Amino acid sequence: MLKRIPIQHLTLGMYLHEFCGSWMDHPFWRARFLLKDPNDLARIRATSMHECWIDTDKGLDVPVGTASVSREEADARIETDFSRLEDLPPITVTLPPAAPARDRQPADMASELQKAAAICVKSKQAMISMFSEARMGQAVRMDSAHSLVQEISDSVTRNPGALISLARLKTADDYTYMHSVAVCALMVALARQLGLKEDQQRLAGMAGLLHDLGKAAVPLEVLNKPGKLTEQEFAVVRGHPLEGFRMLKGGAAVHDAVMDACLHHHEKVDGTGYPDRLQGDGISVIARMAAVCDVYDAITSDRPYKRGWDPAESLRRMAEWTNDHLDARIFQAFVKSIGIYPVGSLVRLTSGRIGVVTEQSPAALTTPVVRVFFSTKSDLRIPPELVNLAAPGCNEKIAAREDPDKWNFPDLAQLWSDLPGQPW
Repeated sequence: MLKRIPIQHLTLGMYLHEFCGSWMDHPFWRARFLLKDPNDLARIRATSMHECWIDTDKGLDVPVGTASVSREEADARIETDFSRLEDLPPITVTLPPAAPARDRQPADMASELQKAAAICVKSKQAMISMFSEARMGQAVRMDSAHSLVQEISDSVTRNPGALISLARLKTADDYTYMHSVAVCALMVALARQLGLKEDQQRLAGMAGLLHDLGKAAVPLEVLNKPGKLTEQEFAVVRGHPLEGFRMLKGGAAVHDAVMDACLHHHEKVDGTGYPDRLQGDGISVIARMAAVCDVYDAITSDRPYKRGWDPAESLRRMAEWTNDHLDARIFQAFVKSIGIYPVGSLVRLTSGRIGVVTEQSPAALTTPVVRVFFSTKSDLRIPPELVNLAAPGCNEKIAAREDPDKWNFPDLAQLWSDLPGQPW
């Protein structure tokens, strides 16, 4: 049985199933293990983590009367919170102005996926060049960065689901570069949800594009290490926000808000983040936005040391971190911007059919378009069929999220994108 407990109640002999927080906040890349070493326990307690999940079937339980939450109780609370999202009032935020707006016409998912794939190819090469130049001490070419942000912003405005979803399909080797592209797109979509003007959306996109520039100062063997980092390596990785800030400050004119997001996207609302341990409203809005977008793309992407989580499952886990890590109101707006079941989420319908979300519905967060392709009743693949859960007369509903690792469907990305393999 899984139980969520405070870190201070963790003891030797317990089986650590999962930390309640992003894996970038602790040095244990593989979180599931039997806690036997007192040094490991000390390292865990020295992190900024407040809670963790233990598996009482594989290790010791907490003493009777100790505060804990079961997985069922935690899921029920999150589902209740998600069900109320559409009734929440909009959030009013302000960001400084950037540049003149442009007209962009909406596009359907299929056509925008083709354009988004081309943008991903171009963006990847641009980010490889940007990081390579940064490693050699050269300043960011802001004209190229502005052009890239404009293309990404245009795509998100035409259809937000396309580029955001494709950028998530990055390989572990491409992560550092495509992560910047993905966070740029997520920031634009979040800014749109927050009601910011188009010039401010692009400013948010620029913050997303450049937020991890400091990783150019981190040795590639550390960035791509498949195992657990040493304390020294972990400290080097944690230094990337300050390194990025120095790179941006020493180069061409970069907006203060962009530099602030670069420096403070790893701050936490409870004050346990880095590098300045800022707290609550002491963290700028754009940095709090970047924190949410950065975490989402990080945990949904494959890394050398960990497979990415399913998009819908990632949102469920992030909801558990809003009390101490992420700004709750900005996270709520983020969920609205990409959906409770983002494109690419594996779900089971009330009919017992399994499908993958292909597009969001403007009608409601809980009724996306799903391509069903597997029957749990017959335990067989079935001819793929698009089911619009928001269509009049549709009696189907999403019954549950499904774990892709459990089913191991080899063509999951192709099923929702209609594009062969990794399209970029």
